[in-house]
Amino acid sequence: MSTARPTGAPAPGQLTFVAPRRAKPARHLADLTMAERRAVVAELGEKPFRADQLSRHYFERLNGDPELMTDLPAASRERFTAALFPRLLTSVREQTTDGGTTRKTLWRLFDGALVESVLMRYSDRTTMCVSSQAGCGMNCPFCATGQAGLTRNMSTAEIVEQVVAGARALAANEVPGGPGRVGNVVFMGMGEPLANYKAVVGAVRRLVEPAPHGLGISARGVTVSTVGLVPAIGRLAGEGLPVTLAVSLHAPDDELRDTLVPINTRWKVAEVLDAAWGYAAATRRRVSIEYALIKDVNDQEWRADLLGRLIKNKLVHVNLIPLNPTPGSKWTASRPEDERAFVRRLEFHGVPVTVRDTRGREIDGACGQLAAAE
Repeated sequence: MSTARPTGAPAPGQLTFVAPRRAKPARHLADLTMAERRAVVAELGEKPFRADQLSRHYFERLNGDPELMTDLPAASRERFTAALFPRLLTSVREQTTDGGTTRKTLWRLFDGALVESVLMRYSDRTTMCVSSQAGCGMNCPFCATGQAGLTRNMSTAEIVEQVVAGARALAANEVPGGPGRVGNVVFMGMGEPLANYKAVVGAVRRLVEPAPHGLGISARGVTVSTVGLVPAIGRLAGEGLPVTLAVSLHAPDDELRDTLVPINTRWKVAEVLDAAWGYAAATRRRVSIEYALIKDVNDQEWRADLLGRLIKNKLVHVNLIPLNPTPGSKWTASRPEDERAFVRRLEFHGVPVTVRDTRGREIDGACGQLAAAE
């Protein structure tokens, strides 16, 4: 588990999870607000409206190479490349399944750190699952990423570029189903999003702001997950971003959750759920409770009953996740009959529940597996 300490002048009760000190990625257009882009362009001796042109190329046309932006002066393109379009992600390996409609990509960042993203195309939508950190400091024992530890936080632009890369593949008809667009983004890849709060909120703003400011994805199509960083949940509720909050609960009782999700030793189940209900009240968005079903560990009917009692009559939905086991792990998915019994007990309490589609099992689908193999 990463250490926590106050930095700067944090809000009361706010804790900052500190990644190891490493070189920062170069500034990219997607790191900046439109006002900041215009200021940078002006510093380069260019007219501020060039920032709007650059933004339309990147966010609308999905072009990140100024040399191909023929409506810009040829003499300016090199300056724009150096100042605003560094190479952020390099594809190391790609795996596909489901007839090519599920694509998992392993990316190398500028400093050699490895992260993963997954594009999942369904008949009615396309979802990108993105990473927010290289590694993770939360130390959940059943998670491949958690066992690898935290390398560093990702920048806003490194996060956004994962989505842009997926959007490019869709627009270029590289994914079966014809040209398309990314309509949903879930922060459920590598890392704890709310431990990289500033960059993640910046990335969400780039995703949901209309072009040319951003990609113009509906905020209702964005989901931010957390293991339960209570102060950060409160901050997110005040950002004016009606994204879905997904709480990775995995156990309804503190005794077990202290083991499965070690941050629970700092913020207990009741505190995490109280923060979630506060988020729902502030945003009027239904909270998703993520619950990985682990054989003989957290899949007992009495735990389903306890969970049902804790969350019934709330603006909530439970997303049960059949655990995708990692090589050599003692943790594995629940028996089908235990999964069905768990669903029945939650439904008995009137709690909406679904079992997540297990896409990606054939391609090291659990976050961190591809990076670990590399």
